[in-house]
This record gives sequence, C-alpha cells and structure tokens, in this order.
Amino acid sequence: MFLEIKNTTIGYQKPLISEVKASLDFGDVCLLIGNNGVGKTTLIKSILHQISLLQGDILINKKNIKKLSDKEIAEQIAVVFSKAQIPANYTTEDLISLGKFIHLPFYYKLEKDDLEDVNNIISQLKLEEYRNIPLQKLSDGNLQKAFIGRALAQNSPIIILDEPTTHLDEDNKINILKLLRDLAKNHNKIILFSSHDWRLAKEFADKIWYINDQKLQQGLAEDILLQNDLLTNPRLFSINDAFISPTIEAPFLEKEMLYSALQKNFKKDLSSIKINFRDTFWEINYQNNSNQCQSIDDLLNSIRNYL
Repeated sequence: MFLEIKNTTIGYQKPLISEVKASLDFGDVCLLIGNNGVGKTTLIKSILHQISLLQGDILINKKNIKKLSDKEIAEQIAVVFSKAQIPANYTTEDLISLGKFIHLPFYYKLEKDDLEDVNNIISQLKLEEYRNIPLQKLSDGNLQKAFIGRALAQNSPIIILDEPTTHLDEDNKINILKLLRDLAKNHNKIILFSSHDWRLAKEFADKIWYINDQKLQQGLAEDILLQNDLLTNPRLFSINDAFISPTIEAPFLEKEMLYSALQKNFKKDLSSIKINFRDTFWEINYQNNSNQCQSIDDLLNSIRNYL
C-alpha cells in the first residue's frame, strides 16, 4: 500500500480520532466522510505532517512522514483545501502553472510539455475563457476549479481534496469527480476527497473512510453505507423533533423528498397514516380512507384534510 496509517491517534491536545488503521493504493478513489468537527480536515493535515501525531505512524511509499521534508511530502501529495489563500496578481493560468514548480526551481521556465499539460488541465476543467482572468475576479466555483487545476498540474501520486465540490453546480461537480476518477483509474493516482454528501460515494468512490465517535471505519463504499444507517437515513437531516413519520413505501429519492416535506409542514404524530408511491402517483391511506395524489403538494393537502 502506498499510503498507510498505522494505529494512529490524531488531534491536538486531545484525541479527535483514535487507533486509526487505514490504507490506500494506486487506483483507489476514497471518500472521507463525517459530520462537522469530527476531524476530517485534521486527518488530512496529519497526513501532510502539518499536525504532529499523538500516537502511531503514517507511511508514504514505506517512508515515515516524520522523516520526510515538506518538499518531499509535497512531491508525493497534492492538496486542495476548501479555504485557500488567493495569491495576489495571479491569473487562472498562473495558479495552475504554479503546480509544476513543486518539482522545479523557482527560477525555472516551463518547457513545452509543461505548458501543454497546463493547457490540457484548463480545457478539462472548462476554464478556457477564464485563462487570463485575475483570481480575485473569479466566481467561487471557478476559483475552486483553478485550485483543483493547480493540484492536477502538480502530478503527484496522491491527490487529497477537502470538500472539492463546494461552490460547484451539479454539472461542474460531476465533471470534477469524473476527472478525478479517471486520474485514479487510468493514471494510477490515489484520490482522497472529503464531503458531507454520501451520494457521491455510490457513483465515484471505491472506498469510504467514515469518521464517527472518534473512530475511523474503512471499507468498500457500498459495505460502509449498508453498515451505517446514519449515513443514508433521511432522519439524519431531521429539523422537527415533534414530528413522527407515517409509514412510507417508496424508492429512496421519493421517500426522502416526501419525508423532507412532511417534517417541515407537520409537528405531530402521523404514524397512523400509510403512504405508498405507485410509479406515477402517491396513494395515501388513513382510517379506511384512501386517496390518490399526483404530487407531494396534493398529498400534503390530503393530510391536512384528514387531520
């Protein structure tokens, strides 16, 4: 394994995550997931040796990070943080080109192959029209893509991204994740990215590192999702403690959308109601009464009439 975390405890004065045992190899795409404050960014900074370990070891290509210089770690790992300092007077092309200088002296002039690689990255990220635009004038989404471009230009074996899809619309989010997966599978990179959205794992990640209760659980993405209802249960997003859900039989997306609408509109016990999704309509049953609804809006009105 190229990246190995061995019986490691991370944190500051107190542990955030204890007894971490995890590893990644070339071709792996891994989603790092967990609630705010559980230690996702701290784990990333520990891998980069920006934070000292409380216990254990992290190895990159069999070498302990404690014995590697900052430059040696940077040659092995490209990183994109969700909050990054914007260099003054840099254009999009300047920032992406900067990734090349991890491996070069600061006075070096990029050669033809380097420039072609930068151009390809700009094209892949669909940033052509922003090539010469100052970073300060970019939207949050395009700025995020430019920082991702810098990491790609670095051409390190490991790419770590902290919330890389923040500020991106759906099309750009999918484009970035497809690109990262292509890098892993066709160019032998290790991709580790953090997110709050477990749905990304089903389509783009091979593995999940899930942080919960000061422990890190690792495994095949689908196995981790099946073992942790907390990740996929709509009640994770509950905002209404007085709400008790009806029985809902529906595909996951429809069920989650209905649950969302119900908890926002009813502060009461709806457990006596049964709702089924029938391909093109909703069927609602309450005290021997049955009704068909064409939309969630219609369904909410039916419940109001019942109650």
